[in-house]
Amino acid sequence: MTKNLDNIGLKSIADQYDLFFIDLWGVVHNGIDLYEESTETLEKLLDINKELVLLTNAPRPNYDVINFLKKMGLDQNFFSKVYTSGEAALKYLNLNFKNKTFFHIGPPRDFALFDNFKKNKITKISEAEYLLCTGLFDEHEKELSYYEALLKNEIGKIMICTNPDLIVDRGQKREFCAGSVAKVFEELGGKVEYFGKPYPKVYNQAANIKNKKIFCIGDNLNTDIKGANKQNFTSLLITNGIHRQEIKNENFEKIMEKYKTQVDYIQSNLKW
Repeated sequence: MTKNLDNIGLKSIADQYDLFFIDLWGVVHNGIDLYEESTETLEKLLDINKELVLLTNAPRPNYDVINFLKKMGLDQNFFSKVYTSGEAALKYLNLNFKNKTFFHIGPPRDFALFDNFKKNKITKISEAEYLLCTGLFDEHEKELSYYEALLKNEIGKIMICTNPDLIVDRGQKREFCAGSVAKVFEELGGKVEYFGKPYPKVYNQAANIKNKKIFCIGDNLNTDIKGANKQNFTSLLITNGIHRQEIKNENFEKIMEKYKTQVDYIQSNLKW
């Protein structure tokens, strides 16, 4: 039975858990501004000596996202808590693909991901040994059909997807993410290696989870909540996030059934 924390706050249950995995985009900020009550909640968790990881499906290294959060005004005490899907992918790429040529699918802002092996980036997709997807090209950010045409002859290659999210809301604007391109590639018959939530590996990479009671907070049923479900972690869905319109229009039990997830707690916005 899903329980609503809007009236009693996270403080009502926080003492029961040791480690908190907290999503950034949609929970702590909206891509433009921080949510004040959310950052206050992070501070309260540290005040009661709780371990927390700001686990985000961002296709860039930790330091790049930290710089983004710094400009947004997040307190530096939280910078060491950040762990990105891009960081997880980077470790894998350095170990397995460092000397192989790749074709990058995504915007220039994601170039930091492959800064130390950028010499292997090529401009002709047919000559690449693998595909590195961090998002959509700026000039084709709304056209998934473009990627179907681009990728249809490349299904013999592996795609590394550094952000499994399908969509994100930047302020009031909804945008496709790398996961949507990866889905197109899979539907064509290609193989994708994903890094980030909901895949269990990223939780082990981000923190020592052994023998800890773990609580996951996010706004995405496909990634944050499904990731928690896969490992039997307790979950909290922020309902004013990516699914807000669905939740407003549909029965919540049916929404969970549609996404094949189970939500333990809900809260409209993260609040202590």
